[in-house]
Amino acid sequence: MKSNYIKLLFAVIAITIFGSCSEEFLDKKPTEFVDYEGATKTTKNLMTLLNGIHRSLYIRYESNQNENGLGSLMQQIDIAGEDVVFPVTNGWYLQVYNWSAFSNENSQDLRFQFRTYYRIIRNANTIINATDAAIGSEADKKIVKGQALLYRAFCHYQLVQLFGKRYVNGDVNSQLGVPIILTVGNDNFPRSTVEEVYNQINKDLDEANTLLVGYTKPNNSHLDLRVAQGLKARVALTQGNWSVAADYANKARTGKTLMSMAEYTSGFNDYNNKEWMWGSHVNEVQTDYFGNFGAYMSRNYSSTVIRSCPKAINSKLYDLIPTTDVRTAIFDKTGQHTALGLPSNFAKFPYTSQKFLAVSTGDSRCDIPYMRVAEMYLIEAEAKARLGNADAVNILFDFEKTRNPSYTLSTNSGQALVDEILLQRRIELWGEGFRFYDLKRTNSPLDRTGANHDSGIVNGVMNVASSDKRWQWLIPRAEINANPLIEQNEL
Repeated sequence: MKSNYIKLLFAVIAITIFGSCSEEFLDKKPTEFVDYEGATKTTKNLMTLLNGIHRSLYIRYESNQNENGLGSLMQQIDIAGEDVVFPVTNGWYLQVYNWSAFSNENSQDLRFQFRTYYRIIRNANTIINATDAAIGSEADKKIVKGQALLYRAFCHYQLVQLFGKRYVNGDVNSQLGVPIILTVGNDNFPRSTVEEVYNQINKDLDEANTLLVGYTKPNNSHLDLRVAQGLKARVALTQGNWSVAADYANKARTGKTLMSMAEYTSGFNDYNNKEWMWGSHVNEVQTDYFGNFGAYMSRNYSSTVIRSCPKAINSKLYDLIPTTDVRTAIFDKTGQHTALGLPSNFAKFPYTSQKFLAVSTGDSRCDIPYMRVAEMYLIEAEAKARLGNADAVNILFDFEKTRNPSYTLSTNSGQALVDEILLQRRIELWGEGFRFYDLKRTNSPLDRTGANHDSGIVNGVMNVASSDKRWQWLIPRAEINANPLIEQNEL
Protein backbone atom coordinates (compact mmCIF):
# COMPACT_ATOMS: atom_id res chain seq x y z
CA MET A 1 0.00 0.00 0.00
CA LYS A 2 2.73 2.46 0.97
CA SER A 3 4.82 1.64 -2.10
CA ASN A 4 1.87 2.28 -4.39
CA TYR A 5 1.11 5.55 -2.67
CA ILE A 6 4.70 6.77 -2.95
CA LYS A 7 4.62 6.03 -6.67
CA LEU A 8 1.71 8.42 -6.92
CA LEU A 9 3.34 11.00 -4.71
CA PHE A 10 6.51 11.00 -6.76
CA ALA A 11 4.44 11.85 -9.81
CA VAL A 12 3.89 15.22 -8.14
CA ILE A 13 7.63 15.67 -7.80
CA ALA A 14 8.09 14.89 -11.48
CA ILE A 15 5.54 17.57 -12.31
CA THR A 16 7.38 19.99 -10.02
CA ILE A 17 10.73 19.42 -11.66
CA PHE A 18 9.80 18.93 -15.30
CA GLY A 19 6.78 21.15 -15.71
CA SER A 20 3.06 21.25 -15.24
CA CYS A 21 0.44 18.82 -16.45
CA SER A 22 -3.31 19.15 -16.75
CA GLU A 23 -4.00 15.57 -15.71
CA GLU A 24 -4.95 14.73 -12.16
CA PHE A 25 -1.66 14.18 -10.38
CA LEU A 26 -2.71 11.23 -8.24
CA ASP A 27 -3.75 9.33 -11.35
CA LYS A 28 -0.48 9.76 -13.22
CA LYS A 29 1.82 6.77 -13.72
CA PRO A 30 5.42 7.25 -12.54
CA THR A 31 8.21 6.55 -14.98
CA GLU A 32 10.12 4.37 -12.54
CA PHE A 33 9.45 2.43 -9.37
CA VAL A 34 10.21 4.23 -6.12
CA ASP A 35 9.54 2.27 -2.97
CA TYR A 36 8.44 3.79 0.31
CA GLU A 37 11.72 3.12 2.08
CA GLY A 38 13.75 4.77 -0.64
CA ALA A 39 11.48 7.78 -0.90
CA THR A 40 11.54 8.46 2.83
CA LYS A 41 14.98 7.20 3.80
CA THR A 42 16.71 10.57 4.08
CA THR A 43 15.71 14.10 4.97
CA LYS A 44 16.93 15.13 1.53
CA ASN A 45 14.33 12.86 -0.06
CA LEU A 46 11.69 14.17 2.33
CA MET A 47 12.60 17.71 1.34
CA THR A 48 11.93 16.69 -2.26
CA LEU A 49 8.52 15.39 -1.24
CA LEU A 50 7.86 18.66 0.60
CA ASN A 51 8.75 20.66 -2.50
CA GLY A 52 6.21 18.52 -4.32
CA ILE A 53 3.54 19.70 -1.90
CA HIS A 54 4.58 23.32 -2.40
CA ARG A 55 4.24 22.82 -6.14
CA SER A 56 0.93 20.96 -5.87
CA LEU A 57 -0.73 24.11 -4.52
CA TYR A 58 -1.01 25.49 -8.05
CA ILE A 59 -1.42 22.56 -10.40
CA ARG A 60 -4.60 21.58 -12.18
CA TYR A 61 -6.74 18.85 -10.63
CA GLU A 62 -9.07 16.56 -12.56
CA SER A 63 -9.59 17.78 -16.13
CA ASN A 64 -11.35 21.04 -15.36
CA GLN A 65 -9.38 24.22 -15.89
CA ASN A 66 -11.07 25.89 -12.91
CA GLU A 67 -9.66 23.28 -10.51
CA ASN A 68 -6.17 24.65 -10.11
CA GLY A 69 -5.02 24.20 -6.52
CA LEU A 70 -5.52 26.62 -3.66
CA GLY A 71 -6.14 29.62 -5.90
CA SER A 72 -9.28 27.99 -7.28
CA LEU A 73 -10.42 26.97 -3.79
CA MET A 74 -9.96 30.57 -2.61
CA GLN A 75 -12.13 31.82 -5.44
CA GLN A 76 -14.96 29.50 -4.48
CA ILE A 77 -14.91 30.75 -0.89
CA ASP A 78 -15.24 34.39 -1.92
CA ILE A 79 -17.71 33.74 -4.73
CA ALA A 80 -19.96 32.03 -2.16
CA GLY A 81 -20.05 35.30 -0.21
CA GLU A 82 -21.53 38.65 -1.09
CA ASP A 83 -18.47 40.71 -1.98
CA VAL A 84 -17.45 39.14 -5.31
CA VAL A 85 -19.94 39.85 -8.07
CA PHE A 86 -20.51 38.25 -11.47
CA PRO A 87 -21.82 41.03 -13.75
CA VAL A 88 -23.06 38.47 -16.29
CA THR A 89 -23.72 34.72 -16.32
CA ASN A 90 -20.50 32.77 -16.16
CA GLY A 91 -20.32 28.99 -16.31
CA TRP A 92 -17.28 28.70 -14.05
CA TYR A 93 -18.21 28.51 -10.35
CA LEU A 94 -21.82 29.45 -11.12
CA GLN A 95 -23.16 26.66 -8.89
CA VAL A 96 -21.05 28.04 -6.05
CA TYR A 97 -22.25 31.57 -6.73
CA ASN A 98 -25.91 30.51 -6.61
CA TRP A 99 -25.36 28.04 -3.72
CA SER A 100 -26.82 25.09 -5.63
CA ALA A 101 -23.55 23.15 -5.28
CA PHE A 102 -23.78 23.05 -1.49
CA SER A 103 -26.95 20.98 -1.49
CA ASN A 104 -25.91 18.66 -4.30
CA GLU A 105 -23.82 15.76 -3.03
CA ASN A 106 -22.73 14.99 -6.60
CA SER A 107 -21.39 18.48 -7.19
CA GLN A 108 -17.89 18.57 -8.65
CA ASP A 109 -17.28 21.82 -6.75
CA LEU A 110 -17.79 20.05 -3.42
CA ARG A 111 -15.66 17.13 -4.50
CA PHE A 112 -12.85 19.46 -5.55
CA GLN A 113 -12.60 21.04 -2.10
CA PHE A 114 -12.87 17.73 -0.24
CA ARG A 115 -10.43 15.76 -2.37
CA THR A 116 -7.82 18.49 -2.77
CA TYR A 117 -7.32 19.07 0.93
CA TYR A 118 -7.21 15.37 1.73
CA ARG A 119 -4.63 14.81 -1.01
CA ILE A 120 -2.39 17.40 0.59
CA ILE A 121 -3.00 15.81 4.00
CA ARG A 122 -1.94 12.39 2.71
CA ASN A 123 1.20 13.85 1.19
CA ALA A 124 1.99 15.64 4.44
CA ASN A 125 1.43 12.45 6.43
CA THR A 126 4.01 10.63 4.32
CA ILE A 127 6.57 13.15 5.50
CA ILE A 128 5.41 13.43 9.10
CA ASN A 129 5.36 9.70 9.73
CA ALA A 130 8.79 9.10 8.19
CA THR A 131 10.81 12.04 9.47
CA ASP A 132 11.91 10.76 12.86
CA ALA A 133 13.48 7.62 11.36
CA ALA A 134 15.01 9.35 8.33
CA ILE A 135 18.75 9.80 7.90
CA GLY A 136 19.68 13.44 8.28
CA SER A 137 20.39 16.20 10.73
CA GLU A 138 17.99 17.10 13.50
CA ALA A 139 17.77 20.60 12.07
CA ASP A 140 16.59 19.26 8.70
CA LYS A 141 14.10 16.95 10.41
CA LYS A 142 12.56 19.90 12.23
CA ILE A 143 12.30 21.95 9.03
CA VAL A 144 10.61 19.28 6.94
CA LYS A 145 8.33 17.94 9.67
CA GLY A 146 7.31 21.39 10.86
CA GLN A 147 6.16 22.43 7.40
CA ALA A 148 4.33 19.14 6.80
CA LEU A 149 2.50 19.58 10.11
CA LEU A 150 1.39 23.04 9.02
CA TYR A 151 0.00 21.65 5.79
CA ARG A 152 -1.91 18.97 7.67
CA ALA A 153 -3.29 21.48 10.16
CA PHE A 154 -4.21 23.99 7.46
CA CYS A 155 -6.08 21.42 5.38
CA HIS A 156 -8.05 19.93 8.28
CA TYR A 157 -8.91 23.51 9.27
CA GLN A 158 -10.23 24.38 5.82
CA LEU A 159 -12.23 21.15 5.64
CA VAL A 160 -13.91 21.43 9.03
CA GLN A 161 -15.02 24.99 8.29
CA LEU A 162 -16.78 23.83 5.13
CA PHE A 163 -18.19 20.42 5.99
CA GLY A 164 -18.80 20.82 9.72
CA LYS A 165 -21.03 23.22 11.56
CA ARG A 166 -19.46 26.38 12.92
CA TYR A 167 -17.30 26.21 16.03
CA VAL A 168 -18.91 27.85 19.06
CA ASN A 169 -16.60 28.92 21.85
CA GLY A 170 -17.76 27.57 25.22
CA ASP A 171 -19.90 24.80 23.70
CA VAL A 172 -19.09 21.10 23.61
CA ASN A 173 -18.90 21.22 19.79
CA SER A 174 -19.89 17.59 19.50
CA GLN A 175 -21.37 18.19 16.03
CA LEU A 176 -19.80 16.13 13.25
CA GLY A 177 -16.70 17.59 11.67
CA VAL A 178 -14.53 15.70 9.18
CA PRO A 179 -12.37 12.57 9.31
CA ILE A 180 -8.98 13.17 10.92
CA ILE A 181 -6.35 11.47 8.77
CA LEU A 182 -2.94 11.01 10.40
CA THR A 183 -1.61 7.96 8.55
CA VAL A 184 -0.90 6.82 5.01
CA GLY A 185 -2.60 3.80 3.48
CA ASN A 186 -6.01 3.88 5.14
CA ASP A 187 -8.30 6.84 4.70
CA ASN A 188 -11.46 5.07 5.86
CA PHE A 189 -12.17 6.81 9.12
CA PRO A 190 -15.47 8.13 10.48
CA ARG A 191 -16.07 11.83 10.97
CA SER A 192 -14.63 13.19 14.20
CA THR A 193 -16.43 15.89 16.12
CA VAL A 194 -15.69 19.52 15.39
CA GLU A 195 -13.99 19.79 18.79
CA GLU A 196 -11.77 16.79 18.07
CA VAL A 197 -10.75 18.18 14.70
CA TYR A 198 -9.76 21.52 16.21
CA ASN A 199 -7.85 19.74 18.97
CA GLN A 200 -5.78 17.94 16.33
CA ILE A 201 -5.31 21.13 14.32
CA ASN A 202 -3.96 22.92 17.36
CA LYS A 203 -1.74 19.99 18.32
CA ASP A 204 -0.11 20.11 14.89
CA LEU A 205 0.19 23.89 14.99
CA ASP A 206 1.78 23.88 18.42
CA GLU A 207 4.36 21.31 17.38
CA ALA A 208 5.15 23.22 14.20
CA ASN A 209 5.55 26.44 16.18
CA THR A 210 8.27 24.68 18.16
CA LEU A 211 9.99 22.87 15.30
CA LEU A 212 10.30 25.91 13.03
CA VAL A 213 12.02 28.21 15.52
CA GLY A 214 15.19 29.53 13.89
CA TYR A 215 14.34 28.37 10.38
CA THR A 216 15.01 30.87 7.58
CA LYS A 217 13.01 29.91 4.51
CA PRO A 218 14.42 30.38 1.00
CA ASN A 219 11.25 32.01 -0.36
CA ASN A 220 7.60 32.58 0.44
CA SER A 221 6.38 29.29 -1.01
CA HIS A 222 7.88 27.66 2.10
CA LEU A 223 6.29 27.81 5.55
CA ASP A 224 8.28 29.25 8.44
CA LEU A 225 7.61 30.22 12.06
CA ARG A 226 5.73 33.37 11.05
CA VAL A 227 3.35 31.32 8.93
CA ALA A 228 2.93 28.89 11.84
CA GLN A 229 2.10 31.79 14.14
CA GLY A 230 -0.25 33.26 11.55
CA LEU A 231 -2.15 29.99 11.14
CA LYS A 232 -2.39 29.62 14.92
CA ALA A 233 -3.88 33.13 15.07
CA ARG A 234 -6.29 32.36 12.24
CA VAL A 235 -7.56 29.18 13.89
CA ALA A 236 -7.87 30.84 17.30
CA LEU A 237 -9.97 33.62 15.76
CA THR A 238 -12.35 31.03 14.32
CA GLN A 239 -12.60 29.32 17.71
CA GLY A 240 -13.21 32.58 19.56
CA ASN A 241 -9.99 32.19 21.55
CA TRP A 242 -9.38 35.92 21.46
CA SER A 243 -6.28 36.10 23.67
CA VAL A 244 -4.50 33.40 21.69
CA ALA A 245 -5.52 35.01 18.40
CA ALA A 246 -4.25 38.42 19.44
CA ASP A 247 -0.99 37.04 20.83
CA TYR A 248 -0.07 34.94 17.82
CA ALA A 249 -1.13 37.56 15.29
CA ASN A 250 1.14 40.04 17.04
CA LYS A 251 4.02 37.55 17.00
CA ALA A 252 3.47 36.84 13.32
CA ARG A 253 3.54 40.49 12.26
CA THR A 254 6.27 41.77 14.59
CA GLY A 255 9.20 43.06 12.55
CA LYS A 256 7.26 42.93 9.29
CA THR A 257 5.98 45.92 7.37
CA LEU A 258 2.89 46.77 5.39
CA MET A 259 2.89 47.81 1.75
CA SER A 260 3.18 51.44 0.76
CA MET A 261 0.31 52.97 -1.15
CA ALA A 262 2.32 52.74 -4.39
CA GLU A 263 3.06 49.07 -3.80
CA TYR A 264 -0.60 48.41 -3.06
CA THR A 265 -1.64 49.15 -6.63
CA SER A 266 1.12 47.10 -8.28
CA GLY A 267 -1.10 44.08 -9.02
CA PHE A 268 -0.95 41.65 -6.07
CA ASN A 269 1.09 39.32 -8.24
CA ASP A 270 4.55 39.01 -6.69
CA TYR A 271 5.20 36.70 -3.76
CA ASN A 272 8.38 38.66 -3.02
CA ASN A 273 6.20 41.55 -1.85
CA LYS A 274 7.37 42.51 1.64
CA GLU A 275 3.85 42.11 3.04
CA TRP A 276 3.37 38.56 1.81
CA MET A 277 4.07 35.83 4.37
CA TRP A 278 3.07 32.80 2.30
CA GLY A 279 2.18 32.43 -1.35
CA SER A 280 2.84 30.52 -4.56
CA HIS A 281 5.05 31.74 -7.36
CA VAL A 282 3.95 30.58 -10.79
CA ASN A 283 7.00 30.51 -13.02
CA GLU A 284 6.93 30.43 -16.78
CA VAL A 285 7.74 26.75 -17.26
CA GLN A 286 5.06 25.66 -14.77
CA THR A 287 2.20 27.87 -15.92
CA ASP A 288 -1.26 26.39 -16.47
CA TYR A 289 -2.37 29.11 -18.89
CA PHE A 290 -6.19 29.21 -18.71
CA GLY A 291 -6.18 27.45 -15.34
CA ASN A 292 -4.01 29.96 -13.48
CA PHE A 293 -5.39 32.18 -10.72
CA GLY A 294 -4.69 35.13 -13.00
CA ALA A 295 -6.86 33.62 -15.72
CA TYR A 296 -9.90 34.11 -13.48
CA MET A 297 -9.18 36.88 -11.00
CA SER A 298 -6.98 39.30 -12.94
CA ARG A 299 -8.46 42.06 -15.10
CA ASN A 300 -5.96 42.12 -17.92
CA TYR A 301 -5.40 38.53 -19.11
CA SER A 302 -7.22 37.77 -22.37
CA SER A 303 -9.20 34.70 -21.36
CA THR A 304 -12.85 34.22 -22.23
CA VAL A 305 -13.92 34.41 -18.60
CA ILE A 306 -12.10 37.71 -17.99
CA ARG A 307 -13.07 39.30 -21.29
CA SER A 308 -16.74 38.44 -20.79
CA CYS A 309 -17.20 38.27 -17.01
CA PRO A 310 -14.60 40.24 -15.05
CA LYS A 311 -14.99 40.02 -11.28
CA ALA A 312 -16.56 43.03 -9.58
CA ILE A 313 -16.75 44.20 -5.99
CA ASN A 314 -20.07 44.52 -4.18
CA SER A 315 -21.12 48.10 -5.00
CA LYS A 316 -22.38 48.75 -1.47
CA LEU A 317 -19.03 47.71 -0.07
CA TYR A 318 -17.11 49.83 -2.55
CA ASP A 319 -19.18 52.89 -1.69
CA LEU A 320 -18.09 52.51 1.94
CA ILE A 321 -14.43 52.97 1.02
CA PRO A 322 -13.33 56.61 1.49
CA THR A 323 -12.04 58.33 -1.63
CA THR A 324 -8.76 58.97 0.18
CA ASP A 325 -8.24 55.22 0.66
CA VAL A 326 -5.80 53.59 -1.79
CA ARG A 327 -8.08 50.58 -2.01
CA THR A 328 -10.49 52.53 -4.18
CA ALA A 329 -7.76 52.42 -6.84
CA ILE A 330 -7.83 48.63 -7.18
CA PHE A 331 -11.45 48.76 -8.34
CA ASP A 332 -12.92 50.88 -11.12
CA LYS A 333 -16.38 52.28 -10.51
CA THR A 334 -16.71 53.08 -14.21
CA GLY A 335 -15.36 49.73 -15.30
CA GLN A 336 -13.25 51.32 -18.06
CA HIS A 337 -9.80 50.62 -16.55
CA THR A 338 -8.24 53.18 -18.88
CA ALA A 339 -4.77 52.80 -17.34
CA LEU A 340 -4.70 49.13 -18.34
CA GLY A 341 -5.37 49.83 -22.00
CA LEU A 342 -7.69 46.87 -22.34
CA PRO A 343 -8.41 45.64 -25.88
CA SER A 344 -11.79 46.53 -27.34
CA ASN A 345 -13.12 42.97 -26.99
CA PHE A 346 -13.00 43.20 -23.19
CA ALA A 347 -16.52 43.75 -21.83
CA LYS A 348 -16.80 46.67 -19.42
CA PHE A 349 -18.90 46.65 -16.25
CA PRO A 350 -19.01 49.00 -13.25
CA TYR A 351 -17.08 48.22 -10.06
CA THR A 352 -14.78 45.66 -11.65
CA SER A 353 -11.53 44.74 -9.97
CA GLN A 354 -7.97 45.37 -11.03
CA LYS A 355 -6.56 44.21 -7.70
CA PHE A 356 -4.93 41.18 -9.33
CA LEU A 357 -2.99 41.74 -12.54
CA ALA A 358 -1.50 39.00 -14.71
CA VAL A 359 1.85 39.39 -16.44
CA SER A 360 0.10 40.51 -19.63
CA THR A 361 -2.95 39.94 -21.83
CA GLY A 362 -1.16 36.89 -23.20
CA ASP A 363 0.36 35.57 -19.97
CA SER A 364 -1.97 34.64 -17.10
CA ARG A 365 0.71 34.12 -14.49
CA CYS A 366 -0.08 35.82 -11.19
CA ASP A 367 1.45 34.78 -7.88
CA ILE A 368 -1.15 33.72 -5.32
CA PRO A 369 -1.32 35.18 -1.79
CA TYR A 370 -2.23 32.81 1.04
CA MET A 371 -1.20 34.96 4.00
CA ARG A 372 -0.28 38.62 4.37
CA VAL A 373 0.80 40.87 7.23
CA ALA A 374 -2.39 42.90 6.83
CA GLU A 375 -4.44 39.91 7.97
CA MET A 376 -2.40 39.69 11.17
CA TYR A 377 -3.15 43.34 12.02
CA LEU A 378 -6.84 42.72 11.46
CA ILE A 379 -6.87 39.51 13.52
CA GLU A 380 -5.12 41.21 16.40
CA ALA A 381 -7.40 44.23 16.24
CA GLU A 382 -10.57 42.14 16.11
CA ALA A 383 -9.51 39.81 18.90
CA LYS A 384 -8.56 42.70 21.18
CA ALA A 385 -11.76 44.57 20.33
CA ARG A 386 -13.77 41.51 21.36
CA LEU A 387 -11.76 41.35 24.59
CA GLY A 388 -12.48 45.03 25.21
CA ASN A 389 -8.81 45.97 25.15
CA ALA A 390 -8.23 49.69 24.74
CA ASP A 391 -5.32 49.27 22.32
CA ALA A 392 -7.51 47.62 19.66
CA VAL A 393 -8.17 51.06 18.14
CA ASN A 394 -4.44 51.77 18.01
CA ILE A 395 -3.72 48.57 16.11
CA LEU A 396 -6.51 49.38 13.68
CA PHE A 397 -5.14 52.90 13.29
CA ASP A 398 -1.61 51.68 12.56
CA PHE A 399 -3.02 49.47 9.83
CA GLU A 400 -5.56 51.88 8.34
CA LYS A 401 -3.12 54.77 8.16
CA THR A 402 -1.11 52.85 5.55
CA ARG A 403 -4.21 52.52 3.37
CA ASN A 404 -5.83 55.88 4.02
CA PRO A 405 -3.64 58.81 5.16
CA SER A 406 -6.78 60.69 6.20
CA TYR A 407 -7.92 57.99 8.62
CA THR A 408 -8.31 59.16 12.21
CA LEU A 409 -8.26 57.14 15.40
CA SER A 410 -11.57 55.34 15.79
CA THR A 411 -13.91 56.45 18.55
CA ASN A 412 -15.86 53.19 18.34
CA SER A 413 -15.91 50.59 21.08
CA GLY A 414 -17.59 47.27 21.75
CA GLN A 415 -19.57 45.76 18.88
CA ALA A 416 -19.32 48.96 16.84
CA LEU A 417 -15.53 48.63 16.83
CA VAL A 418 -15.75 44.94 15.94
CA ASP A 419 -18.06 45.84 13.05
CA GLU A 420 -15.61 48.48 11.83
CA ILE A 421 -12.78 45.93 11.84
CA LEU A 422 -14.90 43.32 10.06
CA LEU A 423 -15.66 45.91 7.39
CA GLN A 424 -11.95 46.48 6.94
CA ARG A 425 -11.44 42.71 6.55
CA ARG A 426 -13.98 42.69 3.74
CA ILE A 427 -12.22 45.51 1.93
CA GLU A 428 -8.65 44.40 2.57
CA LEU A 429 -8.99 40.67 1.94
CA TRP A 430 -11.34 40.88 -1.05
CA GLY A 431 -10.68 38.00 -3.43
CA GLU A 432 -8.22 36.24 -1.13
CA GLY A 433 -10.50 33.46 0.09
CA PHE A 434 -11.96 34.60 3.43
CA ARG A 435 -15.50 35.90 3.08
CA PHE A 436 -17.59 32.71 3.35
CA TYR A 437 -15.50 31.62 6.33
CA ASP A 438 -15.93 35.01 8.03
CA LEU A 439 -19.68 34.97 7.58
CA LYS A 440 -19.88 31.46 8.99
CA ARG A 441 -17.62 32.00 11.99
CA THR A 442 -19.47 35.18 12.99
CA ASN A 443 -22.86 33.48 12.50
CA SER A 444 -23.84 36.17 10.01
CA PRO A 445 -26.38 35.85 7.18
CA LEU A 446 -25.54 36.26 3.52
CA ASP A 447 -26.98 39.53 2.21
CA ARG A 448 -26.51 40.47 -1.44
CA THR A 449 -29.44 42.87 -1.62
CA GLY A 450 -29.20 46.50 -2.69
CA ALA A 451 -25.94 45.97 -4.55
CA ASN A 452 -24.90 45.04 -8.09
CA HIS A 453 -25.73 41.34 -7.82
CA ASP A 454 -28.15 40.14 -10.49
CA SER A 455 -30.90 38.05 -8.91
CA GLY A 456 -31.27 36.08 -12.12
CA ILE A 457 -27.62 35.07 -12.19
CA VAL A 458 -27.59 33.96 -8.54
CA ASN A 459 -30.88 32.11 -9.06
CA GLY A 460 -32.59 34.27 -6.46
CA VAL A 461 -30.04 33.54 -3.72
CA MET A 462 -29.81 37.09 -2.39
CA ASN A 463 -30.29 36.26 1.29
CA VAL A 464 -29.30 33.18 3.28
CA ALA A 465 -30.06 33.02 7.00
CA SER A 466 -27.22 32.03 9.30
CA SER A 467 -29.30 29.03 10.39
CA ASP A 468 -29.59 27.66 6.83
CA LYS A 469 -28.28 24.09 6.52
CA ARG A 470 -26.33 25.00 3.35
CA TRP A 471 -23.63 26.67 5.42
CA GLN A 472 -22.58 23.08 6.15
CA TRP A 473 -21.60 21.71 2.76
CA LEU A 474 -22.64 18.18 1.89
CA ILE A 475 -20.02 15.46 1.90
CA PRO A 476 -19.45 14.41 -1.74
CA ARG A 477 -21.36 11.23 -2.56
CA ALA A 478 -18.27 9.72 -4.19
CA GLU A 479 -16.41 9.99 -0.88
CA ILE A 480 -19.25 8.35 1.06
CA ASN A 481 -19.37 5.54 -1.48
CA ALA A 482 -15.63 5.03 -1.04
CA ASN A 483 -15.80 5.27 2.75
CA PRO A 484 -19.09 3.99 4.23
CA LEU A 485 -17.96 5.17 7.68
CA ILE A 486 -18.69 8.76 6.66
CA GLU A 487 -22.10 10.07 7.66
CA GLN A 488 -23.78 12.62 5.39
CA ASN A 489 -24.86 16.07 6.54
CA GLU A 490 -28.52 17.03 6.51
CA LEU A 491 -29.82 16.86 2.96
